[in-house]
Amino acid sequence: MFIGISIITFIMMYASGNPLQAILVLNPRMTPETKELLIEYYKLDQPIHIQYFDWLYKFVTLNMGTSIMHRKPVSDFIATYVYETLKLQFAALAISIAIAIPAGIYSARKQYTAGDYLTTTLSLFGNSAPTFWLGMLSIVFFIGYLKWIPSTGAHSIEPSLFPFGSYFLDEIRQMLLPTLILAFINIALYARLMRSSMLEVLRQDYILAARASGLKESTVIYKHAMRNAILPVITFLGIYIASALGGAPITETVFSWPGLGRGYIEALNNFDYPVIVSLTMVLTVVTLLGNLVVDIVYGFIDPRIRIE
Repeated sequence: MFIGISIITFIMMYASGNPLQAILVLNPRMTPETKELLIEYYKLDQPIHIQYFDWLYKFVTLNMGTSIMHRKPVSDFIATYVYETLKLQFAALAISIAIAIPAGIYSARKQYTAGDYLTTTLSLFGNSAPTFWLGMLSIVFFIGYLKWIPSTGAHSIEPSLFPFGSYFLDEIRQMLLPTLILAFINIALYARLMRSSMLEVLRQDYILAARASGLKESTVIYKHAMRNAILPVITFLGIYIASALGGAPITETVFSWPGLGRGYIEALNNFDYPVIVSLTMVLTVVTLLGNLVVDIVYGFIDPRIRIE
């Protein structure tokens, strides 16, 4: 899978044009000697398969090249933005799990009640509403109208704007809006998944037998039913965690968040080939490993799918 994606990624990069042209746009006064060095470095005078194997070897040996736009190693570019991205992603994930799973269980247990209708309605809205639209509305209301937050971005523009002069409190305040937007979208998805899966499990014969044997309802729900119903949610959680490194491009762009998602969009707009290709392949590796971890976790949760 890794080799296949690497080939597709490299071909798409190759088809989009010569990377030297993008470099010349940012450096119009480049000398002919520098051009020759770049052609030799990127193997642009070699056949495409030679270029591919050279690029793949450099990536495997963690030599991801130099960013055309930022003029620094791609590994440094990723290291600069990875903290802000993971901070935002995992905060949103923690909030969404804490709310979505109990909400989905409650909605399944109280089917066709007011609480169930409220949960499904909010879930449908969260799945349907565009992320950028929710982000812009929150900016207009909380930043523009209420002025609870002075500006977008990961930190306030000036230290004088820090609440109580605390950098940490400013960091928490600035990440509040983008975190809640991401969490709301995730809650909508996970709550619907948990509800539908829980409804199916609650109709199984072993649940009826557990109730008939006199077990407490909480034991039936949380020990027997939830353990099987949560498998589809774990699948999406595994994919989410694996792709968390890529950030949330739309949310980060709307809130001017200095994360990898926004950096990826900027790299695409500026034809920064080393960043685009390297970050794509890093996400590929992390996603493949994430799927492997999910498969292993399945075996611990559901003994029926363990491999001897």
